[in-house]
Amino acid sequence: MDDLFGAEGNASQLMDQAITLIMAYAPKVVLAIVTLVVGLWLINKFIAVLDHKLGQKDPTLNKFLCGLFSAILKILLLISVASMVGIATTSFIAIVGAAGLAVGLALQGSLANFAGGVLILIFKPFKVGDVIDAQGYLGSVREITILYTIVDTFDNRRVVIPNGQLANASLTNMSAYETRRCDMSFGIGYGDDIDKAKSVIKFLIEEDDRALSDPAPMIVVGGLGESSVDLTVRAWTKSGDLWPFYWDMQEKVKKAFDAEGISIPFPQRDVHMHQSE
Repeated sequence: MDDLFGAEGNASQLMDQAITLIMAYAPKVVLAIVTLVVGLWLINKFIAVLDHKLGQKDPTLNKFLCGLFSAILKILLLISVASMVGIATTSFIAIVGAAGLAVGLALQGSLANFAGGVLILIFKPFKVGDVIDAQGYLGSVREITILYTIVDTFDNRRVVIPNGQLANASLTNMSAYETRRCDMSFGIGYGDDIDKAKSVIKFLIEEDDRALSDPAPMIVVGGLGESSVDLTVRAWTKSGDLWPFYWDMQEKVKKAFDAEGISIPFPQRDVHMHQSE
């Protein structure tokens, strides 16, 4: 009987302690959950507003800063919620710091990409909307995030390039300047009139509104090939007009040369057959 009453007494004490703990921590837990839910909602709202405002002013900084602020604010919110529950803030920060160090050592490549993203935003070798040639891909920069840069190629592929590679390797920014030089080469026969061919090309360039008059186009004899006189043509256009202008000129020059009787030679070989007796 004494054992039975002793067990009941221990159970009663445990129940009282449980009720005391629940009464002590339940309000804190409920308040912490409410704070977490409301805090996450407010952070998402803030990030959405920041995304909208930065997207209008500087699309390059947009995704990077939004992702960075979102991570920082959520970490601060978790620390606040932990302190509300009763977890010592210093201990929690120490745990987070140790976990961060372990994760950092495991994800050194990601840290390098983060640092690369910071360098890209500081030195601005390119921005959102620029056409770049990097890591073997040519396309338009769609987005610069904390770790990666997203490039849309002209054949409608999406390429995700780590920022670390972009920050530590050579790249070509096709959109850095408003104008670009269009380099072309046309071959004519050795028996054709060079001045006439140059006049035809000059006329075609001048009648095209995409070609700029300043700097003036240059048409010179660039070389004497095995079967052709090679004319080197250099004309300036707006950056966005370069390739359409180049492709149109190839067709226009061919048709104009045909109309003017100017030949465009191609490699030929004479084969002599000797009949042995």
